[in-house]
Amino acid sequence: MKLVVASNNVKKRREIKVILDGLGLDLVPAEDTLFVDVAEDADSFAGNARKKAEAFARANQCPALADDSGLCVNALNGAPGIYSSRYAGESATDADNNIKLLHELKDIEDRGAYFACAIYLSFVDGRAPVTATGRVDGSILESPVGNSGFGYDPLFYCPELGKAFANASPEEKASVSHRGRALRELTHRLSGQHLG
Repeated sequence: MKLVVASNNVKKRREIKVILDGLGLDLVPAEDTLFVDVAEDADSFAGNARKKAEAFARANQCPALADDSGLCVNALNGAPGIYSSRYAGESATDADNNIKLLHELKDIEDRGAYFACAIYLSFVDGRAPVTATGRVDGSILESPVGNSGFGYDPLFYCPELGKAFANASPEEKASVSHRGRALRELTHRLSGQHLG
């Protein structure tokens, strides 16, 4: 089955491809489709994922998968949350967002945080959508480390791995990450379904 991955983030798409590899899907990157600019203005990760998946599925007349995910910091009342990718502004880089986060947490002792992910798979043939969520708990480091991953990975320490996401291999990260957990849940929900 052809499946549009409604994301411009190449590293995120690579993670999705690795985890969904066993389903025999033909994953189509967003740039190879009729692209839709979707405003991520819902009030939840699930709402944004649904908007993106449904828009890409309609535009391309084929199933589309979207995820929305982000970092939620306890001491910041869940911020940056749904604004994670644009925390420091609409055109912010990962480095800009990391700098702002460290500034916001300056002198704050509670550095607990978690990554959350919501996935939405939209069909165009009348089938009910398939959804999944994932979460991983950790804490925010005092300064960035490592050179792997993307987004807030250099600041996110994962106790399950005993290291920051940016110091983990892609396989290590996928084994515990919010997106990895959501995609495995999605895979479980899809198993036994006819995907052709």
